[in-house]
Order: sequence, then structure tokens, then C-alpha cells
Amino acid sequence: MATRTFLGHYKSLAEIDDFISQIIADQGFSSGQVYDIRLALDEACTNIIEHGYGGEGKGDIQCSVESAEEGIKIILKDWGKKFNPDQIPKPDFNVDLEDLQPRGLGLYLMKNLMDKIGYCIDDGDGNTLVMTKRK
Repeated sequence: MATRTFLGHYKSLAEIDDFISQIIADQGFSSGQVYDIRLALDEACTNIIEHGYGGEGKGDIQCSVESAEEGIKIILKDWGKKFNPDQIPKPDFNVDLEDLQPRGLGLYLMKNLMDKIGYCIDDGDGNTLVMTKRK
């Protein structure tokens, strides 16, 4: 397993992307799958900074990557505000584009880009998001 901790800043998103991209480069994923992984990761980390910490510079993001079920597992840990993904309603796409809510699409996007998403609130020890992508 490879693990690194990054500052909770938007400029860290590029560093996190580089970290993941180097690991998955030779794992046999298609270019489309690599794009999906990178986009889901970017969305997850952005949500941690924006919603978990309420802004930049208020906490770290620990990112781990390990092999899993003929693919990879990405584990993100933060120490921000607790979050229950089951309380986020599924976006309503049966509306005109201009009426589509600009917020709340990130979790939906992550669930559709990755094969499996799991979330755990660690009592007193932060939040853990686990995203799995199979080849």
C-alpha cells in the first residue's frame, strides 16, 4: 500500500492526482478508466476541503492506494466534519438544464465513476472514504 498525506488546499489536488496517476499508470486500466478514477478522486478531495473542512488550510487529506479485486482501492481519510452520504438526495435529472441544482452532483458522480464506494465515520478519528475500481 502506498500512502501520502496532503495539505487540504485546492493546489494539493494536482499533487494528489500525480500521486495516483503514477501508481495506476502501469496497472492495466484503460484511458477511460484512468480518467474516471482521476475525476472521482478530484471530486472526493474537493468535497473534503469544501464541505468537510469548510475551506482550505483547515486539515489534511491522507490518501492510500492498494491493490484490490483485480483493480485498485483508494482510501481517503480526513478529520473534518462528519458526513452521512445516505442523507444526500439523488439529483433530479428530469428538470431543464437551467433548473438543475449545481450542488450535490459530486457524490452521484463518484458513485457512477467507481465500481464501489464506502464511507465510514471513525468515532473521534475522522472520516474514511473507500473507492474501488476494477479493470
